[in-house]
Amino acid sequence: MNGIAAEAVLPVQAKLAATVVLVRDGAHGLEVLMIVRHHDIDVATGAAVFPGGKIAHADHDPRLDARSSGLAGHDSDRRAARVAAIRETYEECGVLLARPAGTTALLGRDRQDALRRCWQQRQTHTGSGFVDMVCDEALDLAVDCMLPFAHWVTPQASPKRFDTHFFIAQAPAEQVALHDGSEAVDAFWVRPADALEDSAQRRRTIMFPTLSNLALLAQSGTVAAALDAARSRPLLRIQPTLTQRADGKRVPTLPAGAGYPALSDELMDRVAR
Repeated sequence: MNGIAAEAVLPVQAKLAATVVLVRDGAHGLEVLMIVRHHDIDVATGAAVFPGGKIAHADHDPRLDARSSGLAGHDSDRRAARVAAIRETYEECGVLLARPAGTTALLGRDRQDALRRCWQQRQTHTGSGFVDMVCDEALDLAVDCMLPFAHWVTPQASPKRFDTHFFIAQAPAEQVALHDGSEAVDAFWVRPADALEDSAQRRRTIMFPTLSNLALLAQSGTVAAALDAARSRPLLRIQPTLTQRADGKRVPTLPAGAGYPALSDELMDRVAR
C-alpha cells in the first residue's frame, strides 16, 4: 500500500523540447516572431508562443552531423535539441535556418518558396521528412546562428512536463513567416512589450514561461543588443514552483536569482490557477 502511494506522487517525466526566439529589427525596435497554437492541440491550446516543440527520433539522425554547422562539441540530446528547434520552426511557420551547402548566406525567399512547394506535403511530425529534405536538397542547418537563450523545466506538479531549451536567432532577412494551418493558425511579428500588454489586456493568451521570456527580451531594443545579452547572461535551469496566494489561487514562482524581471500584477492574474 505504501509503495502504491509513493508511486502515485512521482512527477511525470519531462519530455525534451526546443524552441527558437526569432528576432528582427522593426520600425519601432526589436520584434519577435510568435505563432498561435491551434485549439485542437493538447499543449498550449490557443496560446501565442515561440515556434518549437518536442524532440523527435529523427532529430538524432546521424546524417545531419555532416549537414549542420555548429553541432560539434554537444552531446546527443543537445545536438537533437538544436536540430528540433530548426525543424519545428520550419514546420510551423516556414522559416528555415539553413544555407545551401558550401555557402555562408542563409536561404532567401525564392529558395524558401521552392522548398515549400516541393516538400510541404512530405513533412511529418516524426521529423523524417525534414531530414530527407535537408539531405536531398544539399542544405546545411545553421545551428551556429542560434545562441542559447533560456532553459526551462515544467513544475513537478504539472500533469504534462517539458524540459525546454530556448534559442535565439536573427530571422533570415528575405524569408517570410507563414503559419502551417495545422499546429499553428497564425504567425505574427510583435514588440515584446506589446505582446505583454496584449496578454495583460486579455487580447491574447500567453503562458507563464513565454511571458517571462518576453519580459527578458523586452530589455533589449535591437537584435544586436538581444544577442549580446544572451551571450553574456548565465544559462540557468529554471524550474518554477507553484505558490498559493492569499486569494487561494496558485501562481508560478521563479527560483531566487533566476535573473528575470518581475511580471505585473495583471499578468500574474492571467496565469493564476
